[in-house]
Amino acid sequence: MDFSKLYRPSALNSFQFVAVTGLLMSAGAHFILAAFVGRVPAGFGWLYVCWLVFYAGGTLLNYFGKPNAGHHHDHDHGHDHEDDEDDHGHNGTFH
Repeated sequence: MDFSKLYRPSALNSFQFVAVTGLLMSAGAHFILAAFVGRVPAGFGWLYVCWLVFYAGGTLLNYFGKPNAGHHHDHDHGHDHEDDEDDHGHNGTFH
């Protein structure tokens, strides 16, 4: 197993990245509320549990999911794109 998928930013998938960002933002908000407001709302700690569960789900997908599953671009629609003026929702770029 490649354990760098747990901590290396370039190896994290979107779910893990969002979870880490949410965890850091929640920790920052927790600090600001505790230090400057003097109180933290009841149940605020459950945010950390949610971010950890989100991270764990992303980790499972990262380890056991198929790479690039569900992302299929087939731009060959049986005609030549060289003289095609339509952008087909891709701003005129074709892959």
